[in-house]
Amino acid sequence: MGRKLIRNGQVVTMDRAIGDFAIADVLLEDDRIAAVAPGIEADADEVIDASGMIVMPGLVNAHLHTWQTGLRSIGADWTGPDYHRIMHGNMATRFRPEDNYIGTLVGALEQLNAGVTTLFDWCHNITSFEHAERSVDALEESGLRAVFGHGTAKPLKTVSDIPFTHEPHPRERLVRLRRERFSSDDRRVTLAAAILGPQFSVPEVVEQDFRLVRELGLLSSSHAARRPADQVSPEGYRIPARLGLLDENHNVVHGNYIDDEQLKLIVDSGASFTVTSMIELHVHPADPVTGRIRALGALPSLGVDSIPAANSDMFNEMRFAMLYQRALEHRANYAQGLPPLTQLPVLSRVALEWATIGGARAIRLEHLIGSLTPGKKADVILLKATDFNLFPVHDPVGTVVQQGCAHNVDTVIVDGQVLKRGGVLGYDAALLRRKAGELEASAARIIRESGYMPMAA
Repeated sequence: MGRKLIRNGQVVTMDRAIGDFAIADVLLEDDRIAAVAPGIEADADEVIDASGMIVMPGLVNAHLHTWQTGLRSIGADWTGPDYHRIMHGNMATRFRPEDNYIGTLVGALEQLNAGVTTLFDWCHNITSFEHAERSVDALEESGLRAVFGHGTAKPLKTVSDIPFTHEPHPRERLVRLRRERFSSDDRRVTLAAAILGPQFSVPEVVEQDFRLVRELGLLSSSHAARRPADQVSPEGYRIPARLGLLDENHNVVHGNYIDDEQLKLIVDSGASFTVTSMIELHVHPADPVTGRIRALGALPSLGVDSIPAANSDMFNEMRFAMLYQRALEHRANYAQGLPPLTQLPVLSRVALEWATIGGARAIRLEHLIGSLTPGKKADVILLKATDFNLFPVHDPVGTVVQQGCAHNVDTVIVDGQVLKRGGVLGYDAALLRRKAGELEASAARIIRESGYMPMAA
């Protein structure tokens, strides 16, 4: 890959020790950031002109069910029970390994195109080793940095008539992945376990799953989206905490209904939270936990979650999460009869931290990604500051958070490799058209076989 010099951009580093620059250069050496400063004098194999660009770390999408890409917006008006009944109880059961592959490939390329350089692919429809292998094939083919979250299907009825809530994570499959394809963590795509967690499984399964990931040295993640009356293990995360199994290697997604005591227990353990505001407000009456975990001193991360019901653009998720939390705190202040706030509750830079450093921390990669810090991986994006919706730029951070969108992403670099340039993905255009056709055919078959009529009046 050699040396690349990104010259004359407005640089947002997201490293408080380094700060931002009105005009500066970023030097990349192979897969690492070598320097960030104005007027870098260095020989380079390639000079990238960033004039009229905002240079920043790539976004981190900490939660996406990428396999669902072909079913985009089919559930735009679904309730939560609709989603579980139609998606997991019906459509997901019809996915073949190649359906997983094509949905994950196109979804990963979409994220890359929109400025996401790292993705936690929470793949919870794995029913065979081949499903897992083809999903990983797709992530690797895309070029994206990714954590593959090996999850399990959630059909309404299993072949063995045992509810999925009573089925431990498939040990043989996870061990095989860890010992063969993922024997090393020094790779662009790494392995995690997307386990059921205490809200979706009985206590015995909670313990078995947490012990399995501890044994294999893996990051794990679990959904926490059930109302108290519907939670399978009422003790919740107190179970792994009591067993000494809850720590910084676990990630909790959502958490809207978790009580304050349990929330503090999770934060104090070092476990992370991922908020998916757009989908949470779509189907849940309880507010996202963004403000509650911030009050405990933790840093949220963000994800877009489920494309059948939510927008896939991380810029939208970041903006929405920030504005909703602002609204909550304004309302609380007003309800107490206090004077108007003299500073907004969540500043734009804080929201951008959620989408960069926060995501990196949640997936245990903060030492590698999330900021333009020398020594970290060369994951960089350039936004066209001359685009109508960004121009003129007075505050780059405010502009990115309040105005940015996928369309503005001009250049994407992952591991020092340029994967998008001049607004065009480097993935072969003719091949991408064929893949798009395969995705349409895959989705059409799944919908047809499911008997669902998405365009019915």
